Amino acid sequence: MNLFHGTVIREPVGNKNGYWTGAPGAFYDPLDKAWYLTYRLRRPRGVQPDRGGEARIARSKDLKNWEDIWSVNKNEYKTASIERSTIYRGPDKVWRYYTSYVHPADGRWCVAMLRGTDASKLYSGNVEVLFTAKPLGLEGIKDPWIMLHEGVYRMFVSVALPTSATTAKSHETLDIYNTGECLSATGMATSTDLDHWEWKGIIFRPEGSGWDRYCRRINSVVPMEDYFLGFYDGSASHEENYEEKTGVAISTNLTNWRSLSAKGPAYISAHASHSLRYLDAQVQGGTACIFYENARPDTAHELRLLTMDKDQFYSSMTRFLPSEMRSE
Repeated sequence: MNLFHGTVIREPVGNKNGYWTGAPGAFYDPLDKAWYLTYRLRRPRGVQPDRGGEARIARSKDLKNWEDIWSVNKNEYKTASIERSTIYRGPDKVWRYYTSYVHPADGRWCVAMLRGTDASKLYSGNVEVLFTAKPLGLEGIKDPWIMLHEGVYRMFVSVALPTSATTAKSHETLDIYNTGECLSATGMATSTDLDHWEWKGIIFRPEGSGWDRYCRRINSVVPMEDYFLGFYDGSASHEENYEEKTGVAISTNLTNWRSLSAKGPAYISAHASHSLRYLDAQVQGGTACIFYENARPDTAHELRLLTMDKDQFYSSMTRFLPSEMRSE
C-alpha cells in the first residue's frame, strides 16, 4: 500500500467524522487553458444542510489557486443528498455538468445533467435526468465520470446491485449503499454527443472474499500503451461505505475489468480510517494530476491534489502489472 502526499486544496467545513470535502471530478478545458473541478461538501446527518448538501465548481489556471465559480444546494434538486459529479465541455463548446442525487420520486440514486454555455452560470432548474435505477434493474446509480476514447464518450457510474437482502424497505433510508442490502459495482454507458447515452451494463463487480468484496467503484481511467488502468474504490462491507480505499484494475477494452489489488488497497491515507477515495487521475500535457478525497487525523475528509511528471506517473503504474506484462 502506498501513501499520496498531495497538497490540500479544499478543507471540510467541520473537524470531526461526517464532515467531508471531496468526490472530485476534474476537466481541463483547452479553449480556456484552465482546470475545472467539481467537488462536494458534506456535513453529518442531523447537521443542516446534512449529508451531501452542496456541490461546487472551482476553476484554476495553475493548479495551485482555485476559485469557486458556481454552487448548487441539494434543495434545488429537492433531494436528500448530492453525490459525486463531473464536468465536461464538448466540441460544441457547451458545458455539461453530470451529477448524481437521490431522486425525490423513488428514493433511489439517479444520474442527471445540466447544460450551459458558461460553467459559472449553470441553472439547476434545467436539470435533465439521464438514468434512473429501476428501469435498468438496479437499486441505485450515481457518481458519473466521463472519458473520450476513439471518438466515443464513456460514462462510468457506481451502481447498486440487488441481492437476496434487498427488500421494498431498502430505500427508506434514501441511501441503499449504506444498508448492506445491495452490492456496489461499476456500470458504463456510451455516447457520441454527450447528450444521448446508451446503457452498456455492468463492467466491474465485487467478487470473492477480499478487502473489496462489497464495493468496486471505478472513479477514473488512464489510457496506457496497450491497456487501461482504472482507479476504484473498494470496501469489504457497507460499514466502510464512507471510508473506502483505492484499488487498481486493468482492462484492454474498457468493458471487461479485473483487479490488480487482490491482496489489499493500492493507496490509502495515513490517518484515521485510512480512507483515500474518489481518485480522479488526469494526464494533461507533461503532467499527471491526481485529485482525491483523503481522511484526516480528526476523521474528517479533505480534498487533495498531487501533481507529478507524466513519465514518472506512468512508470509508477507499471509495478501493478502482472509479471508477464512488465517489460524486461
